[in-house]
Amino acid sequence: MSSDPTDPRATNETNPARTEEAIGEAHPGLEHFDAALSHVDESYAVGRIAAHAAKGILYSIIETLGTLVGDPDLPAHARSGYEGLLETARELRTKIES
Repeated sequence: MSSDPTDPRATNETNPARTEEAIGEAHPGLEHFDAALSHVDESYAVGRIAAHAAKGILYSIIETLGTLVGDPDLPAHARSGYEGLLETARELRTKIES
């Protein structure tokens, strides 16, 4: 573990500012990801966005959610929400690919 207090991977012991409240503020809200997924789904369904563009956007969302889920400092209640959205994003990607 890094002893650098400016390192975002530092734990609460090495960086008191990395409290649960600060961690929650550092991560984007679930509602933003949910809105992004809904927008991609609706846009693809009505033909306003091409399949390749939708898959590219979903790839970015899936990668970002995967990174958030893998954050060891993420509180458990937030992790479950991000995991649910990650599953939704994967299902949407499968729907678009088929």
